[in-house]
Amino acid sequence: MKEKIIINGTIINTISVNDLDFISLTDMVKDIEDGYALIEKWLRNKNTIEFLGIWEQMYNEDFNSTEFEGIKNEAGTNRFLLSVKKWVEKTNSIGIKAKTGRYGSGTYAHKDIAFEFASWVSPQFKLYLIKEFDRLKLEEQKQLGWNAKRELSKINYLIHTDSIKNNLIPLEISKNQASMIYANEADVLNMALFGKTAATWRKENPDLDGNIRDYASISQLICLSNLESINSVLINNKINQTDRLIELNKIAISQMRILENSIETKILK
Repeated sequence: MKEKIIINGTIINTISVNDLDFISLTDMVKDIEDGYALIEKWLRNKNTIEFLGIWEQMYNEDFNSTEFEGIKNEAGTNRFLLSVKKWVEKTNSIGIKAKTGRYGSGTYAHKDIAFEFASWVSPQFKLYLIKEFDRLKLEEQKQLGWNAKRELSKINYLIHTDSIKNNLIPLEISKNQASMIYANEADVLNMALFGKTAATWRKENPDLDGNIRDYASISQLICLSNLESINSVLINNKINQTDRLIELNKIAISQMRILENSIETKILK
């Protein structure tokens, strides 16, 4: 999540760290007089320290509980001072982060902690924050759902056009094709299985990203893996490229027939 929450004209940045949502505490108080001092004041509060410690113990396996106990014991005294940086360094906290940089710098906290801070600033502000945060998450889920449907549609389209335009069973290599010298051994396998080199496929499909193998079926990928192993053995046996290509092509035809028949049988069941 990397969106902006807007509450009464105040823009509050959010970021995602390891799939966790963090909200800027700095942005929450930037329009309040001496607002930045509120973060330090909140962090010095004994109840805050206890809350942070409980959260870290629940979600952070590497939390330094020993250092936390020392900080908690000092909290509330007149001499007690605590910065976000010091808290993170001493306890190995993951719930609060001090982000630097040109854009979006400041103190960020996991949403659970950010909501707690918002409640300390103003209960009304907390309710608006939760409402806007939930709205953003809902929009995010809708977007993810749309993207997933779009990707699925693209895959289905490729499968559909592949089944119409191409016969999955490889064609038998002609003598002229077999006698050609292929600079890249990968193209020997491409010729054996697909009947074309990677360069030829790219010329035929200028609008598609990736390469010929990215659009291969599961059966073709299984067969390709087998061909790679067999080709390695043939090379070690000093078999020339022409003879290897003819042999690999025969194997590809045989294996693809078996694989496709196997898949068809499973579908019929």
